[in-house]
Amino acid sequence: MVVPSDQYCISRGYKMVFQNQGMTQTLPDYKTAMQSDPDLRLVITKMGQIMADRGFPLKDLEQELKNLEQERAESSMLTSSSSGSEMAESPIDALKRVAKADIILDLDFDIKRQGPQKYIVFNLRGLDAYTAKQVAGVAGAGNPSAAASPELLLEEAVLSHMDNFNAGLQRHFDDMFANGREVKVMIRVWANWGQNLESEFGPESKELSEIIDDWFFDNCVQGRFNLSDASENFMRFEQVRIPMMRTDERGRERAVDTRSFVSDLRKYLSGMGITSKLYLRGLGEAWLILGEK
Repeated sequence: MVVPSDQYCISRGYKMVFQNQGMTQTLPDYKTAMQSDPDLRLVITKMGQIMADRGFPLKDLEQELKNLEQERAESSMLTSSSSGSEMAESPIDALKRVAKADIILDLDFDIKRQGPQKYIVFNLRGLDAYTAKQVAGVAGAGNPSAAASPELLLEEAVLSHMDNFNAGLQRHFDDMFANGREVKVMIRVWANWGQNLESEFGPESKELSEIIDDWFFDNCVQGRFNLSDASENFMRFEQVRIPMMRTDERGRERAVDTRSFVSDLRKYLSGMGITSKLYLRGLGEAWLILGEK
């Protein structure tokens, strides 16, 4: 999905400012940007066409925003047929109702003038939405033109760079299929559980942290993960490589995401009498909180 950069939106006034625990936060307002900036709509449309022509069809930001508005409207009107109750939705549920895409194409551009002519300066980054890592990037400027529209200026500026940019994306996809998708997992403990990650479980009376560490080694692609920090109350796993596909108990090939991967760990621990709650933080991070749901 092509998304205008934070700098592009905020510098042009397409922003939302609010207070969060006494701190002022400024976020881009994509809806206002799409409704108010015709150059942005043209450029995003052209970028989508360029990527689709090269075998990378994109989700459309404007359409996703409309879908979310429609979902919000339908949710507010939906009631139970028996009791008239509305659907339960926590603030976290509302926060998570955002458009999700595996790769975010973060686009910043500016149309500049050189006498009677115009040219475009652009910066395009491909960001893995799971890890926020940049997997491809290109920046440059186009040739001045007296008559070209913004989307044509962009096309002229980026075409000479797109092969290298797409090659970066393809290397990222090839790496994921060969070595697994990279995610983060946090293991935490409810304060009222009465046990922790140093408590011993199983027939071998191993510490729970060792049991979890062994599970990651057995289930990550090529045993690849990094336990970056740990104590008796938490374990932070980074660079966790999860498989892209797996065969379920019925012999069907199914895609693996962060939720399904950590859910397998939850079921494994449940077999040892450990209840836990699975909490997702975006596409690429999950917390498993031990002790109760």
